[in-house]
Amino acid sequence: METGHFPSVLAALVATLIATKLFGELAQRIRQPAVLGELLAGIVLGGSLLGVLDPSDPVMHALGELGVLVLLFEIGLHTDLRSLVRVGGSATAVGLVGVALPFALGDLAARQLGLSPMAALVAGAALTATSIGISARVLADLGQLDRPEGQIVLGAAVLDDVVGLVILSVVSTIAAGAGVSVGGIAVTAAVAVGFIAAAILVGQLLAPPVFRWVDQLEQSGALGVMALAFAFLLAWVAWRIGSAMIIGAFAAGLVVHRTPQRHGIERATASVGYLVVPIFFAVVGAQVDLRSLLDRQVLLVGGVLVIVAVVGKFAAGYAPVWFRGDKALIGVAMIPRGEVGLIFAQMGLTEGVLDAGMFSAITMMVVVTTFAAPIALGRMARRTTPRTEQERAGDGGIDDLVAGARASPDDARSGADG
Repeated sequence: METGHFPSVLAALVATLIATKLFGELAQRIRQPAVLGELLAGIVLGGSLLGVLDPSDPVMHALGELGVLVLLFEIGLHTDLRSLVRVGGSATAVGLVGVALPFALGDLAARQLGLSPMAALVAGAALTATSIGISARVLADLGQLDRPEGQIVLGAAVLDDVVGLVILSVVSTIAAGAGVSVGGIAVTAAVAVGFIAAAILVGQLLAPPVFRWVDQLEQSGALGVMALAFAFLLAWVAWRIGSAMIIGAFAAGLVVHRTPQRHGIERATASVGYLVVPIFFAVVGAQVDLRSLLDRQVLLVGGVLVIVAVVGKFAAGYAPVWFRGDKALIGVAMIPRGEVGLIFAQMGLTEGVLDAGMFSAITMMVVVTTFAAPIALGRMARRTTPRTEQERAGDGGIDDLVAGARASPDDARSGADG
């Protein structure tokens, strides 16, 4: 890193940390999820307004990537694999319908608006995957993550990412002018699914003795450091074999969940989450260019994509007709596209499939779905039955990653005793 670059990164980091906490606090005061404030902080600090936070800066981008890995590790750490299995059928239905319906409707709508077949294909692909980081964080903010609805959303969002990897691989191959084979698609899907299964099976054999040994070390902080190293290792392995890094971090959390040291690891890794998780959401918000949303054609295309994005995912919440829980909550929680939609849009722009206007239209869809879903979820969650003390007692470190979360004096004392 150049010497002159470090002070600017330091200034951006200071501004980001302060702004995300202040905006997160403001969001909570108006009874909205803290993540909404963090996204707003990113917009304010980004190029559209103050220009303090550059999302393309490699250092800030890397810190944001670390943030989503820590968040997904904490979510996996808080998730009982048996709970996911129990809602596996419902999660599969929501995930598959939530990919197929927006993709088909988006491609059709884009073609009707006069876009080229390739641009329409990219637009439809951008509508497929739910942002697991944003959805899970909002549900955690609202205390809904460990309910059946939250587990269904989590399972469906993971499936979204697996299917999204396949779609991204296929679309990028087509955009580059190369051929696509059924065998290639099958390999991409098998790698993603096989990695999760292998990580869980092998991890359940190796993790308990390793963390039992680490827990016996006298060096302060060893448990948390080794747990994060394990999460980053699985994320790296996932990337190396062609899967998504966030899937690796989530799988690491699922493995560590079953170790006796889980609660200690939750407390240790939450301190890192305080620093890097808000940066991730701020970087996502900073990618929004408000000025590009003033063009009428962009607004038309973007508005149609927003409607398709919302309708497609909301309808997916009703796919498991046998589930008797809050299907509307599931559907709304599946709506945020976040960084996932931007990845598809960036790929289309890089390959020359999308022009600046179409890229802005997809960005508009991402912005609206990312901001609207937390607001809607906040209102919906307030009409659900409050969680019991027993339910809250099992939350551990995931609540510590909620920006501005307040612990009661009793909670603070119990944490200190632990």
